[in-house]
This record gives sequence, C-alpha cells and structure tokens, in this order.
Amino acid sequence: MTTHPAGTVSRFMVGPIKGLGLDQPEIVEVGPTGVVGDREFFLVDDQDVLLSVTRTGVLCDRTARYDAASGQLTVNGPEGVDVSGTADLGDELSAGFFGHHDVPGREVLGPWAEYFSDRIGQSVRLVRASRPNGACDVHGLTLLGDESVTAVAAHAGLKLDPRRFRMTMGLAGTPAFAEEGWTEADVSVGTAVIRIGGPIKRCAATTRHPETGQRDIPVLRILKSMRGLQNSELGVGVNLGMYAEVVTPGVVRLGDVVTLDAS
Repeated sequence: MTTHPAGTVSRFMVGPIKGLGLDQPEIVEVGPTGVVGDREFFLVDDQDVLLSVTRTGVLCDRTARYDAASGQLTVNGPEGVDVSGTADLGDELSAGFFGHHDVPGREVLGPWAEYFSDRIGQSVRLVRASRPNGACDVHGLTLLGDESVTAVAAHAGLKLDPRRFRMTMGLAGTPAFAEEGWTEADVSVGTAVIRIGGPIKRCAATTRHPETGQRDIPVLRILKSMRGLQNSELGVGVNLGMYAEVVTPGVVRLGDVVTLDAS
C-alpha cells in the first residue's frame, strides 16, 4: 500500500442541533458514524419536514451544547444562555429530508418548541434523530479543501468565508478541488480512517452569511457559472466538497496530517 500526505486539518465545524451556528473545536472524536455528538438534533415544521439553514438563517447566531451523560441541552445566544433543559423524548416521527429520504426520530419535550417557534416565526418542533449523527444531510462526514473555496472566490472576484459551507472538516495544503479525485480512497487523519464518498450537491444555505444568517452572496450561481451542473447522490446541481464515511473511529486534531491511501 502506498500512502502520501495530502494536506492538514484546518478546521472543524460541528454542533448538536442542525440549523444553528456551529462550533469550531480544536479536537474531535470520530465515532462509527461521524463526529461524536454532531448533528444529533434537528427542527421540523408542522408537516414534519426538515427546517434547516436552507430555509431560515435566524438561528445562525445561536449555538448549542449537549451533555450526553446528563441529557442537558443548552442553546446559547450572543449574550449567553437562551434556554436550557433536559432533552426528554416524546412521540416518534419520521421527518422528510430534502425530498430524498426520511429520518426517524422522537420529538424533544420541554421548552424547545416554544423557543424555536418564537425565534423562527412559525410552528416548529425539535427532534432527536434515532441514530447517532442522524441529522447529517446524507453521510456523517464532509470535507472541503480551503484552496477549493479560494478558487471559487477568485472566480467571482470576492472573498468567501469557508464557514458558510458548514463542512465537518476543512483541509489546508491541498490543490483546489483535489479532494474530488479521492472518491473511494481511504484517508488517515489523526487516529481515524475515513473513506471518501461522492460530491456534495450544494444548497441555498451557502448563500447565507455564517454569523448573521442573511443572504449575501449568490454562491449557487457562482458555482454554476464556474463549474456548470454536475451529478451527485442528491441529483443534478452544483457541487462542492465531498462526503465521507468512517472506516476506523479515532481522535482528530487541528493540524493533523491527512494521509491518502494511493494503493
């Protein structure tokens, strides 16, 4: 087996509730299905359809913490704790994700429905996915090279914050779009091994500022003008970044070398 270094980890973006702002820790634990604790919860509307950053950006300035041992869930706003309580579970439901697949889960009881409904301005409920990392879009891990973002920004003649793409893992030191050539390759990073999947079809969440949630840059139009329409697991669209699955769980830190199995 031949291996060679293919960059380093430049950032993580994770959080327990899909659709909120994401944390950028220095170290993560990669479990069997993704980063432990990442995208465990999500919001649904009154039709049990996912409500994410694609549909509203009003929660981008909120972050969440979940302590699995105590069951305590906390949502923080710019000035501190907004709401906190135990994530007690209620009725089962099945939520529609992107018109592509359904995600089973259970409604989270307590102050959550009222809090999020007031913030968003419509009736929503908080749901805990039935499986770990169940609120991830399709697969439990995503990655994107920093130089890929830089290339897109250069094409448009502007600056793009990589955070707007909400990837699990950013990569430094790789040529632009190099990660797109890694499909089905195993990649060692930290003590974990992941297997690269297919490309990610981007959604309108990328058009929102990562902190304010306001639409500010037409990223989808920029990608289309630069790269055209492409195929993906979710159909034809504009792609950027790659999905990945866990082969071997482990611990990954910022700056860890990404080693590509070129066998």
